[in-house]
Amino acid sequence: MTLKLIAALAIVAATPALTLASPSCTSEPKSKWMSEDSMKAKIDTMGYKVKTFEVTGNCYEIYGKDKSGNRAEVYFNPVSGDIVQKGG
Repeated sequence: MTLKLIAALAIVAATPALTLASPSCTSEPKSKWMSEDSMKAKIDTMGYKVKTFEVTGNCYEIYGKDKSGNRAEVYFNPVSGDIVQKGG
């Protein structure tokens, strides 16, 4: 009984963090998104060194290093290529 309660509390405690984790980047359909290759090229010109590139929700997301060599987690609008949210 206690184990179930602890598990339930852990899930409830983690839920807000999960919903805040990835922002909403666009409401446009994927047919209007930049290609992944075009987005990667744009990110490269911004000075990021990409370790991981992925689609997260309605965003392009990267993990890597910024031009100063600091860790970077960045969410991009996949239509415009603009930065929506940065973290490290």
